[in-house]
Formats: sequence, C-alpha cells, structure tokens
Amino acid sequence: MTSATDEPDLRPAGGSQRTRRVPLWWRRFRLLPGPLRWSAYAATVLVLVLVATLVTGAVVVRRSFPQTDGEVEVSGLAGDVDVVRDEHGVPQVYADTTEDLMRAQGYVHAQERFYEMDVRRHATAGRLAELFGPDAVESDVVVRTMGWRRVAEAELPLLDPDTRVALDAYAAGVNAYLRDRAPSEVALEYAVLNAGGLGYTPEPWSAVDSLAWLKAMAWDLRGNMSDEIDRTLTAAVVGRERTEQLWPAYSRREHAPIVGSGAVVDGVFDQDAEPGTTRFPTRPAPFGGPGAAAARRSLAQVGAAVDRLPVWLGRGDGIGSNSWVVSGDRTDTGMPVLANDPHLGVSLPGVWMQVGLHCRTVGPDCPYDVAGFSFSGVPGVIIGHNADIAWGFTNLGPDVTDLYVERVVGDRWQHGRRLRPLASRTETIEVDGADDVVVEVRSTAHGPILSDVDDTLARVANDADVPSRRAPAGTELAVSLAWTALEPAPTADAVLALNRASDWTSFRAAVADFAVPSQNIVYADRDGHIGYQAPGRIPIRKSGNDGRWPSAGWRPENDWTGEDVPYDGLPSVLDPDEGFVVTANQEVIGPDYAYDLGSDFDRGYRSQRIRDLLQTQLDGDGTVSVDDSLAVQRDTRNPVAPVLLPHLLAARLDPGYDDDGQRLLTRWDLSQPAEGEQSAAAAYFNVVWRDLLALTFHDELPRDLWPDGGQRWMGAVTDLLEAPDDPWWDDTTTDDVVERRDDIVARAMVDARDDLTRLVGPDPGEWTWGALHELRLESSSLGQSGIGLVERTFNRGGWESGGGPSAVDAAAWDAAEGYEVTNAPSMRMVVSLADWDDARWVNLTGVSGHAFHPHATDQTDLLVRGGSLPWPFTTAAVDAAADDRLRLVPAADG
Repeated sequence: MTSATDEPDLRPAGGSQRTRRVPLWWRRFRLLPGPLRWSAYAATVLVLVLVATLVTGAVVVRRSFPQTDGEVEVSGLAGDVDVVRDEHGVPQVYADTTEDLMRAQGYVHAQERFYEMDVRRHATAGRLAELFGPDAVESDVVVRTMGWRRVAEAELPLLDPDTRVALDAYAAGVNAYLRDRAPSEVALEYAVLNAGGLGYTPEPWSAVDSLAWLKAMAWDLRGNMSDEIDRTLTAAVVGRERTEQLWPAYSRREHAPIVGSGAVVDGVFDQDAEPGTTRFPTRPAPFGGPGAAAARRSLAQVGAAVDRLPVWLGRGDGIGSNSWVVSGDRTDTGMPVLANDPHLGVSLPGVWMQVGLHCRTVGPDCPYDVAGFSFSGVPGVIIGHNADIAWGFTNLGPDVTDLYVERVVGDRWQHGRRLRPLASRTETIEVDGADDVVVEVRSTAHGPILSDVDDTLARVANDADVPSRRAPAGTELAVSLAWTALEPAPTADAVLALNRASDWTSFRAAVADFAVPSQNIVYADRDGHIGYQAPGRIPIRKSGNDGRWPSAGWRPENDWTGEDVPYDGLPSVLDPDEGFVVTANQEVIGPDYAYDLGSDFDRGYRSQRIRDLLQTQLDGDGTVSVDDSLAVQRDTRNPVAPVLLPHLLAARLDPGYDDDGQRLLTRWDLSQPAEGEQSAAAAYFNVVWRDLLALTFHDELPRDLWPDGGQRWMGAVTDLLEAPDDPWWDDTTTDDVVERRDDIVARAMVDARDDLTRLVGPDPGEWTWGALHELRLESSSLGQSGIGLVERTFNRGGWESGGGPSAVDAAAWDAAEGYEVTNAPSMRMVVSLADWDDARWVNLTGVSGHAFHPHATDQTDLLVRGGSLPWPFTTAAVDAAADDRLRLVPAADG
C-alpha cells in the first residue's frame, strides 16, 4: 500500500504519446476571427497553466483515488458489506442481500471508474457535446438518430422485477458514492474540464444509464453493416465481379464451422439430426440499376457519419474473440477447461473491470456467488463463472442490420405503390460553448434515416440517376437502418439470470433473453458437461433481401418478415462427441441449416488454428490443461504466411541489400513475437504484407476503401496468389506496363527493405516486430484532446506487442494506417472446473480508471507478455490474497 503522504510517480508509463488528432474540445478556438482568436489562445494558455498545476500536485492527483481500507458509511445499506481487494486492486464483494450486493457493486464501480461511466452515458444518450463542445456534435447526432437511450428507456418496463431491483440498487450505490463529493474528488478529468471553464457536476446515475451501455456494446458487435456499405462503394469503382473477389466465400473445407452437425426438426435444433436442405431465404441480386449512383452517395454519407462516432464506442471492424471448452475426459484433471479472450478496441481504461460478487449465504434473498469480468456501469458479471457453471462469449456475427435505399418525397416515403408518412421527431443537443443544435430525425418503417445525420453534407438531390418512370415526382434517395437492437428487449435479464444459473437447463433459459449483441456462448459445469448455445434476435428476411447489399426500401419483398429465428431453432450442442467446442467468430453451421444467419463471418483462421493446436495437444499428451490453454491464447502464428511465404522465397532479388529480409524468412517459423530470434523475420514479413496490399489495391480503390490487412483481405490475396495474371496485380498508374503477381511481390519486398531501414535501421539484426507494433492506450476523451500536456497526463503507451490480425494472439493493426495496435485481447481467462481457485485471468489495463493510480495499467505488461494472474474464488483463497479490506456500513441517516 502507498501511504497518503507518498508522492505518486507522475511519469507516464511507456514514454510520450504522439499527437494524432485535432483537439476535441479546443478546436473551436481556431475557428474564431483573428482578434478573438488571440484572446482564445490566451485563455488556452491559462487553462494549460491550471492543468499543469493540477497534475503536478500529488494531493490533487490522489484526491479521487478510492478508499480501499477502513470503514465507510453508505446510505441505503441494510447490513455490512465487505470489499476485499487483492494486490492488483480486484474487488471481491460480500453481502447478505441482493440489494446490498448490487448497491456495493455500484459504489465500487463508481470509486474506480465513474468518469468512464459518465462519459459513456453521455455518449450513449447523444450528449457528449455537453462536455466536449461542438466537435462532439456529429457523434451525438448519429446516436440521437438511432435513439439508443430512447430504446433503453423502453426496455426498463420490460425487465423482470429482480432485474429492476438489481439495477435500482446498483444506481443507488453509484449515487451514494457521488453524494457530497466535489467533481475533482471523483476524477482528475473533472478538475481539468472545470479548470477549462466547463463548470460541470455529474448528475445522479439511473437504471436507464446502465441499459444504454448495452446498446453501445451491441453497436460495437453489430455485424456486417460496414460490409454492406463497402461492397456497394467498391462495386461503384470496380464492378460487381471484382468486388466479390474482395469478399471471398467462407471455406468450410479449410476452416470448420462451430457446429458440425445437426438440423432443425419441428422448430427445435437437434444436434444429432441429419442436416436438411431447406434454407430461407433465397439470395437475390443486390440493389442496382437506375438510381444506384445517388444511392451510393447516400451510403457514403452513412459511412462517413458512422466514422464520426468515437473509436471507443466501436465501429464493428477488426474485432473478434476466441473461446473454447474442453470436456473433462480430455483434460488433465478429468473436469472441463474453458477459455475466453474477447478482442476489442484498445482504450484506457479497458472495457472490463474484474469483480467478485458473493452472497455470504446463497439463497432466495441473495442468490449470487459469481466472479469475472464486468462492465463498469452495469450490475453483475458479463463473462466468468459462479459456483456451478462457467461461460465465455465470442461475437456470433449474424446479419442483424440492413440498409435500405428509400424513395422520399417531402414528408413521405414510398412503400410498394403507396406513399406512407415519415415518422419524425426533434432532438435538441446542448453544446458547451455554443448554441444548441436542433436535429430532425426522420424514420421509415425500416428504421431511422442515417443519411440525414451529417448536416455538413448535402442530402441526396434529385438527379438524372433517379428512376423517373416509376419514382414519384420530387423523389430524393435516402438510406435507413434496420437493426434488431433498436427494438426493446430484456437483455439485462439475461446477464443476471446467467449469473444465477446452475446447470444446462437454467443456463439455456437465461441466455434465451440475450437479444443483442448475439453471441456464441460456450458452457461448462461442475457435473462435467460442456456445451454451446447461439442466442440472439436474428431477423428472418423475405425472399427479396439477402442482407449482403443494401436493398430498395420501396419494394415490400425486401422487408423483414417481423419474425426472428426462434431461440429453440438456433444451433445448440451439449457434450459433443469431438470432446471440445471452439468459437472464434467463424461460420456457425453449414449451408443446410434451415435459417439464414448471414454470410459475413470471420474466415476462420483463428478458429482453425485453435482447433489444430488443441488436437495436437490431445494427440501428444492426450489431455489439455489450464497451462496448455494459456499457451494457445499466446499463439502468434501469422495465418497468411503459409500461402504467401513460398512466393516471397521464390522472388529474385538483388543480393546484398534487397534480399536481406528474404534471407531472414528462410529461418522463420511463422510466429510473430515482439522480440527475440524470430522477431526480425516477423517484422519484415508484416511490412512486406502492408506494401503488397498497397501496391495491389491502392491504385484502384479510394483511400477510405484501402485494405486494413485483416482476415477478409487475407482470404482475397490467398485466392489472387493462384491467379498471377489477375487484373488486380496490374499497377494502373504505370503506362505501357502490365504487372503480374511476381512483379508486385518482388517490388513489395524491396519497398519493405527500404521501409524498415527508415523506420528501424539498416541492420536487419536490429529489426523487431515489437519496435513497429506498439500498443498505446488512450483515454476515451481527454486523451484525444490534441493538447500534449493533457494527453501525456491521461494516456499511456509504448508497449511492444507481438501477434497480429487473425492470429490467435490477435493484436490487430490497420495496414491502411500503420503498425500500431488497434484491437487486442481485452482480457484473458482460463477456468478449470476441477478447482475454481486454479483459474487464471488478466485484464488489458487494470481495475482503476484514475490517471497515475498504481492499478491503472498494472496488468498491461503482464497481458502483453502473455502472462496471467491467479483468480481466487473461494472465501479462503480470497482471504489469502487480500491486500486491502473496506467495510461498507449502513449510514446513520438510513
């Protein structure tokens, strides 16, 4: 423990941060007229002086740090609650009633991460501009248009009474912590914002605030909406046939689906049934023909608007997860082993906070004994285990979004032969330092019109491309969004019911309410069973809509039927003969399955690698252990290397300089460590990969469609390598020359040699993948301010990382931008059902959301190096690991 008189270390871990974004809440100063601008700059300097004063004072920095020992009075508690923290600050909460347990969780979450919670609730309500000024308006407009908070408000009355009790108690705990605390005592960020003149005091927390965050996670994992946009925009440039090359079909021969057998029989999925041949719906042609050009402009507007959402809200690109569960007859203990590591965007703090929630006596008044990973702002545990079962999540990735090109005439829209009235509402956005912004939100029966959300772009105008023969006079084209998450559903019920589940039957009943985001859920229990369940609200489409391309909204045959795939008909497996289940966002089940779940699944590189590693372990030792699963999570093998490497080794390069990297590849084992013997070859290969993508595609695709280098592009290039004369290889910028595959491969290798000389140095012996592939953690708001002092205060960075996109250790990077880590394992856990106290876990950041706190990033080094922490669960183990003890007692005023 650090005493209250100790000076904190104010040096950011990992070195300085690069300024990469224009200031979020200061940029408006630059738009002022000249005479006023100088006054604004003077004010800015004063604010910076204030900020410097704040962050160099240990007392101010520590003011918001949580109390973790002693005794604290908390209003509303019925009895004493103990909060036991280990050396990494992970809290284990012990109470006698559900209300006290959830109230205490709310209190503890607020202690550690209230600023994060507050920014998230502003984001999900479309109220960021209240905190950060005009530059946050565009994000707010997008969220208000979709109406996330309105949906959350509609969900509240749908919830089970027990869920309402938990949500209300949680909110009361958050508010008990906020009571009588000045903003600077809650978070350093408030001190900085208020020093800049904001004058902000957080408002009380509510149950709806918790529900709204689940909408943000649903958005992060929403499916193929970006693919719909990008397909259409790509086809406008290179045509439909060449576009399809860039979205290759899933290869079931090379990458096994999650569920290998079974069929829907009488509306219920039977894992032992023979696959049928009925599939619904058919696959039609995409929207096209007259009006397509105008529709593409609307789609581009939608894509631009979505990109204005904060990165930490998620954009659905490049993310994924791994999970697997192994039967006890194939483990070293005779009981199942379950592993999970979700891959999400990187931020500080990370999305997860570890916690244990324990009823001292488990019974009807207090049925919880659970530990795992929670969302700050949401009661309960999202992923983890209780005393009876364990579970893990990966994104199922079904097609739950559709974009509709709509014909709009004034305040009406066309549906069939009718003009139906548009739904309309007005949203008023308060903006710090500027006038309110009033937004009109228009909707069709399909959903909100997203092409309206960017008022800096002109709406789609009537032009020659609009089909005049059938379209009503005065038609404009717009784009609406149909998304299952915009319909209220009791997903919060599922979270808490899952925490209480005790066997396969109660587990399946719990996750039946898990509407969005639809997840692959692996399962294990203390009776030795393992299983898999696919829950979620997945729409059934009419025959005119296949979900891969935007549809004409005026054609009723493109509508959803109004029915979802029935829960009992979704794939589900208990104790499979194979002895294990692997999910890593790959295709769920084969083509004969009765319903259409979508087609834009991950291509299965990670899932197949995991299956192969598990099978190799079983073929060798005959069993899988916790340590074996931890090793699988650390696997960095590059998935595209086996097909690309032979072409690199066959290339003819000039000796002495050009072929330095090529010689490294002759000894490469395809792994991608941050440092060490294999790291130089990994660095060279990845730079070659980026240059190959640029040389192949940048000449024909606009910048916003440049390859990110992820799994889809790996599949596309794999196919192209078998076609050395394909037009994609030709560099259209060279006159009178037609390049072939081998020309581009050789040029990419030479360019990579030059790049590494510039980025690292001329000596290949000094190259490392980690030197290029750094993990930088940015605060979700002030860390992107553009002000160096503020960013250095709230950001941390400089961790050299291994892995890469579609490796099991999926530290992804964007080939269109650079080598910096963009998505990463947000946590890792491995659980043995033989002994809960033998489980291991680790978080991307740490428990604390406070800058300079010892537990802010104290797990990051460990995760990047592939390490993990003991995960105590039983009371004896928690007591043995205790480093701090805080007792929450009922306040004298009740």
